[in-house]
Amino acid sequence: MIPNLDNLPVYDTAGVNERIARFCSRSIKSNSKLEGLKLALSMVDLTTLEGKDTTGKVQQICYKAMHPHDTLKNIPKVAAVCVYPAQVAIAIKALKGSGIQVASVATAFPSGQSSLEVKLLDTKFAVDQGANEIDMVISRGQFLAGNYQYVFDEIVAVKKVCGQAHLKVILETGELDTLDNVRKASELAIYAGADFIKTSTGKIQPAATMQVTYVMLDAIKDYYIKTGKMIGMKPAGGISTSKIALQYLVMLNEVLGEKWMNKNYFRFGASSLVNDILMQLVKAETGNYQSGNYFSKD
Repeated sequence: MIPNLDNLPVYDTAGVNERIARFCSRSIKSNSKLEGLKLALSMVDLTTLEGKDTTGKVQQICYKAMHPHDTLKNIPKVAAVCVYPAQVAIAIKALKGSGIQVASVATAFPSGQSSLEVKLLDTKFAVDQGANEIDMVISRGQFLAGNYQYVFDEIVAVKKVCGQAHLKVILETGELDTLDNVRKASELAIYAGADFIKTSTGKIQPAATMQVTYVMLDAIKDYYIKTGKMIGMKPAGGISTSKIALQYLVMLNEVLGEKWMNKNYFRFGASSLVNDILMQLVKAETGNYQSGNYFSKD
């Protein structure tokens, strides 16, 4: 049933910015920073979503997912590799036995501008190819027109087609205009059956911001308090440095707590982040930064 959207919190931008500033000013000790970097690496959905993606590109990114940096000891693999539906079978084969999930975008990603029938076929194809996770986009035009039931029903229908695959619902927050709209879209996605809610496709700006992520975490917290069910969160797009990733983890811990501090409930959709984390880990181990040329360009 569609949730009541009339009695949701109203977000004051200045107040949210003040809260974010406090998260960003937290002091992190060297040991905790190192563990935080490894945790962030384990939460990454390594992603390639380009029209020019080839079999070789997908195989290469899968290798990197399994072997982020062979000379570094005791570092985790990433959580998942995210590709278009046509590339799912290639990723499944390349990642066999690794424990890394294969995620696939669907539902006419990134615009979402297609019929429900096409979106469901798109999702079914990805699932049939073996995708463990589906990243769907909501119909932002319908949402902004106030057709909330339409958006809710569409998510419900996609969730049904997903079967055992986890569903991440992309709100494309950069097109929702206000933090209050972000909260409304979060509510719709959560109550319609999302396993994760996700900020962005990464194809428009602004993508992920700490402000919209905070609002989405707040929605997850309220849902958990009400139902006892944990929903995951995935900020995606624009998170490119270790410093920013650590700030997101501070916010995650302070808003939702330790139970969410793992790849089962939090992901970064940020492939460029991996190289920056690796550079920081090499620096911690050797005392020197490696040149960017030592890392593959994804």
